[in-house]
Amino acid sequence: MTTAMGILPHGDANKALELALSVDIPFWPQLPKVSFYEDMYVQISEHFPGISLDMEGQAIAFSLEGFYGELEAYLSHWEEESFFRLSPRYSAVYHKFLEQDLSAFPHIRGQSIGPVSFGLKILDEKKRPMIYQEEVRQLIFDFVARKVGAQYREMEALHPGAFVWVDEPGLEMVFMAFTGYTGERALEDYRTFLENYPGPKGVHLCGNPDWSFLLQLDLDVLSIDVLARGHIFTRYSGEIKAFLDRGGIISWGITPTLTEEYQAESAASMIGKLEEMWRYLEGKGIPYEKILSQAWLAPARCCLINADGIKTVENSFALLKRVSDHFKARLA
Repeated sequence: MTTAMGILPHGDANKALELALSVDIPFWPQLPKVSFYEDMYVQISEHFPGISLDMEGQAIAFSLEGFYGELEAYLSHWEEESFFRLSPRYSAVYHKFLEQDLSAFPHIRGQSIGPVSFGLKILDEKKRPMIYQEEVRQLIFDFVARKVGAQYREMEALHPGAFVWVDEPGLEMVFMAFTGYTGERALEDYRTFLENYPGPKGVHLCGNPDWSFLLQLDLDVLSIDVLARGHIFTRYSGEIKAFLDRGGIISWGITPTLTEEYQAESAASMIGKLEEMWRYLEGKGIPYEKILSQAWLAPARCCLINADGIKTVENSFALLKRVSDHFKARLA
């Protein structure tokens, strides 16, 4: 089946929804070109103590003093699920998605920025990532789990096949030498986070983390950019086999969304790249049919920078369907 990352370059919410509903597993799109509130870091920040938004400068700030000053008021809403829902102000597009007739789809998907990326991206007054503060870090993981839970239950009320995955571009940074947040600490935090994660558990990222870190987690779906990272990812064949043996699904991000890359590819070349990766894994002891039956396909990554606006991204979705149809015929 096909799905896609959440961020789209559209300035028109209705056109973005039309594209998001064109895949087998539709999603609600995040549209930062529509409003700063549609930015994924802004969306997760709603009600987090100490966070302030500069709408004119399109910046997010965190104050440790503000965190402690607002913490008591925040904790007074601790058990109120409605407090953690994504409000119409912070995503009009999400609420438009919930108004659609989604009954014909096998699954529907939501998304949120993940706790590691949120904590590493937002800086305090001293320009330090807020995840470096012990008490703040502990709250981040619980807060994101509650936000994911509220979104999941709101979507599940409309569709029994709903799930939410978290975007984690920041996980790549955890394994770099300069970070003050280590992989060992992140692994412990993430295991606890997933224990509080409702419904099917998924992580999406376009970067190049330590793949063994992700493949050992209790995940149901792992969504990755294999167009750029597949030659590295597939070398973790033992971990991939164990992940698939547990029933995990890999969403293989394959069709390019950057104009220059898109112009250099075709359905045949995309099929060839997937075949090469999957046959390599088959040679490492993973049955080809198992790989295929537990594979979803997606565009390789989000892209907001093309000179042609939305054209290349929409072409990538169309190319994705052609590639997917080829492999669906193999399973028929």
